[in-house]
Amino acid sequence: MAPPRSGAGPIRLLLVDDHQMVLDGLGAMLRPYRDRAVVVAATTEAEVALAVASEGRADVALVDVRIGAVSGLELCPELKARDPSLSVVLLTVYDDEQYLFEALRVGAAGYLTKQLRAEDLLAQLDRVVAGDVVVDPSMAGRVAMSAARLSRGEFWPGTRFGLSQRESQVLELMVRGHSNRSIARRLFLGEETVKSHSRSLYRKLGVSDRSQAVAFALREGLFV
Repeated sequence: MAPPRSGAGPIRLLLVDDHQMVLDGLGAMLRPYRDRAVVVAATTEAEVALAVASEGRADVALVDVRIGAVSGLELCPELKARDPSLSVVLLTVYDDEQYLFEALRVGAAGYLTKQLRAEDLLAQLDRVVAGDVVVDPSMAGRVAMSAARLSRGEFWPGTRFGLSQRESQVLELMVRGHSNRSIARRLFLGEETVKSHSRSLYRKLGVSDRSQAVAFALREGLFV
């Protein structure tokens, strides 16, 4: 295992994205800043990322929301389990506060978009290694508004029935006729995770299957 970061020297980065072109682009963008950050590994494979984390070679992992068939949201806690000192930051094209809240829920140290310039990205990484949780500046206003709505119980349909945000999303896609596979693809989850959310929301709504859950949602007008 590599020695832990002492606070001196460049930030050691693990890049995880399902597009090699993105990895190459990030590497090229950061190359002029070797004194501040160095890419120790870049991969399109979740298993490779987990192996790098196990070796303790990185300080920060920049992870896309989707890595092949795996969700970055699911990979985050697995990376943290391999190396608790590793900070995981979701770096994505999706400027969606629902994904952001889910990323923070699973232990991410931040949520940034790929529109950031190199200097801005490095400034955010400096904050991460200092122990801060970072949010893309372009999303800050919307996140504050969403947090206010969340505190009033207005953020997602089904809150009054005890549904989590993710369970509400799964139920909405059920209502719209999507299969478990389609729901998993749209929410960047595994099918087994979708099934787990489904069982949980059935229990909370007092129903026994998908058709009853859909009927319940329609009757209550949850997604009108």
